[in-house]
Amino acid sequence: MLEVNSINTFYGQSQVLFGMSLKIAAGEVVTLMGRNGMGKTTTVRSIMGLTAAQSGEILFEGTNITALPSYKIARLGIGLVPEGRLISPNLDVLENLVATAYVGRDGKGNWSLDRVLELFPRLRERKTSMGNQLSGGEQQMLAIARALMTNPELLILDEATEGLAPLIREEIWTCLAGLKQEGQSILVIDKNVQALSKFADRHYIMEKGQVVWEGNSTSLVEDDEVKYKYLGI
Repeated sequence: MLEVNSINTFYGQSQVLFGMSLKIAAGEVVTLMGRNGMGKTTTVRSIMGLTAAQSGEILFEGTNITALPSYKIARLGIGLVPEGRLISPNLDVLENLVATAYVGRDGKGNWSLDRVLELFPRLRERKTSMGNQLSGGEQQMLAIARALMTNPELLILDEATEGLAPLIREEIWTCLAGLKQEGQSILVIDKNVQALSKFADRHYIMEKGQVVWEGNSTSLVEDDEVKYKYLGI
């Protein structure tokens, strides 16, 4: 579904990604891990066209999206839950959800307002609350629900549970595991090996702008040296 092939991305004169590559098949849950500052968010920004790769290529379902603007990439079927959530503070929950809603590329999307509120009952309870009145956990639920309202083929979550209380994290993991069971393709950027290894298919670990390890959950859980060297676990 997604192929990132040897991309090099810069901020000004500073190179951040050095031949970064990864692949995600339809229906897969794939993680991207690494310490802070290793290029995970830049990889996401390059995929979404927010910080364009200067070389290499990014293919989504066979279409080269490397040079496309972000709105066209989103319309092709990639939904983003950005780092920091970035919900609209002056819109209420319902307005946040419908503001960027899209029926999907084929016009037959499965995600509707009722369905995302069923997935996150807390949002139904808070549907008239403004974005800046929500807790961090509620904002993350809203960010995920907002992305699902675009009916994405691929869902990307950048720092999926950063700063959230343990109970909220568990709720997010349960949500993602449920989406996987429905066949949703997902790329997750997070650091929680224990939680992610329970439902993710494959993992990539980044160091200084490139992939230094990849493998399945069993390999990651059993490789203490890799976890200590690259994740500090």
